[in-house]
Amino acid sequence: MTDSALRIIPLQRDDLPLDTVEMARYLVGKYLVHDVPEGRMTGRIVEMEAYPVGDSTSYAFIGRRPHNDAMFLERGHAHVRLTYGASWMFNVSSEVEGVGAGVLVRAIEPLEGLPLIHARRPGVSLRDLARGPGRLSTALGIDSAFDGCDLCTGRDLWLGRMDEPPTPVAVTTRIGLSREMHRPLRFYIPGSPFVSGPRKLLVPAGSGMAN
Repeated sequence: MTDSALRIIPLQRDDLPLDTVEMARYLVGKYLVHDVPEGRMTGRIVEMEAYPVGDSTSYAFIGRRPHNDAMFLERGHAHVRLTYGASWMFNVSSEVEGVGAGVLVRAIEPLEGLPLIHARRPGVSLRDLARGPGRLSTALGIDSAFDGCDLCTGRDLWLGRMDEPPTPVAVTTRIGLSREMHRPLRFYIPGSPFVSGPRKLLVPAGSGMAN
C-alpha cells in the first residue's frame, strides 16, 4: 500500500449498512482513495446521494443489464457510468447480490495527491477540483475501467475511514434530476465549501438539521 500521512483504514463489507439510504449517510465523512503508480490521491467524502430500490431515477430501475450489472453486485462495488456522453459518475452498489441499487459519490474534499489531482484538472481552484460527480471522477482518474471493482480491498480504488469523532451529516433534496427531485436523499457535511449545487438548498453548519 502507498505511504500516506493519513492513517486510513480500509472499509470492510460488514462496515457498510445493508440499506441504500443508510449507506449514503454512512459514507459521508469517509475517505475515497485511489492508489496509482505515481502516488496516492485521497479525498474526504462530503456529499452523497441515495438511489434506493424501486427509485425510477436509478440506473437499476430497468432491471439487470450488461451496462448496469455492477449495481446488482453485493454492496461495496463500484458502478461507473458515462452520463450525457461527457462525465463519468462514480456509484457504489448498496444492497445484496441481485438487488439493484446504489449511492452516488457527489463530492470530496481533496486531501492527498494534490499535484496528481491538479494535473487532471489544471487551472482549477482547490474548492472546485472535485465539487460535483463528474469533476470528482476526472480529478481522481475514475472511468469505466473501474466498473465492478471491489472497493473493500484496500487496493487501487477503495473506501476507508479514520479513527475520529462522528461527522455531522445534514440531508436535503437531490439535484440534477428530471423527476423525484423532492426526495430527501442527498446527504452532506453542513458548512463544507466542497459540497456541490446551489448554496440555498443547504442548511448552515450547526443548524438543527445536522445529525
